[in-house]
Amino acid sequence: MADKCPVDHAALPTQSAEKCPVDHGALSQASADKCPVEHSTRQSWTSMFFGSGSSDASPPTPSTSKASSGTPSHLPHEREVSSIPRTDGSNWVYPSESQFFNAMARKNHNPQATDMKVIVPIHNAVNERAWAEVMKWEAGQGGDKCGGIKLVSFKGRPQDRTPKAWVKTLLGYSAPFDRHDWVVDRCGTRMRYVIDFYTGRGVTGGPSFYLDVRPAVDNLEGARMRVERFWEQWVGSIFKSSSGPVPKPTA
Repeated sequence: MADKCPVDHAALPTQSAEKCPVDHGALSQASADKCPVEHSTRQSWTSMFFGSGSSDASPPTPSTSKASSGTPSHLPHEREVSSIPRTDGSNWVYPSESQFFNAMARKNHNPQATDMKVIVPIHNAVNERAWAEVMKWEAGQGGDKCGGIKLVSFKGRPQDRTPKAWVKTLLGYSAPFDRHDWVVDRCGTRMRYVIDFYTGRGVTGGPSFYLDVRPAVDNLEGARMRVERFWEQWVGSIFKSSSGPVPKPTA
């Protein structure tokens, strides 16, 4: 999820997990809706889709080189509401094409207006997939007792390699093009999830994605969830093949 509000939160002295701390009324065509994302990963998404020889390497033009030069008037301002619930009862809202363009232009990435219709829908779809993977982990963990799991905050950390991704690159695998840390609320318990985003090429030649989503081992709960998943997927398969019952791992 590179992220929604047209402001680079990494440049702000403080960040709120609940509401964007920037006055959206002062922003061109910005929405007063709460910002769902931290924007430090915008460059990595652009490079992933188009490579170093496309959008970022394009010659500057009056309409695309700087945020101050304005947003192309034809870019849509409509925003898509995600399926991801917030702690205040609403859902996170994805950025419009106009906001996405502004965010990239503000960081001098020389975006092309025609790219937005490709980047924004794929960006939204990848975030929806990431949430679906988080929900698979949270199934049966008790979040349904208080109305379901809520996303508290998420942050892009493209420069910080997770230990698992670091080991995989040592073994010759491609490095992830992005990393996010998502914090969810489970009936008052905060759980951090780590997401490594990998890209490939689909059968049609377009971009395809693999998301490695797992709870961070910040506490015993995260460690327990990982052990149980390992047991179910790997150890449990051995017992299933022998037609015997699959025992639960003991704490």
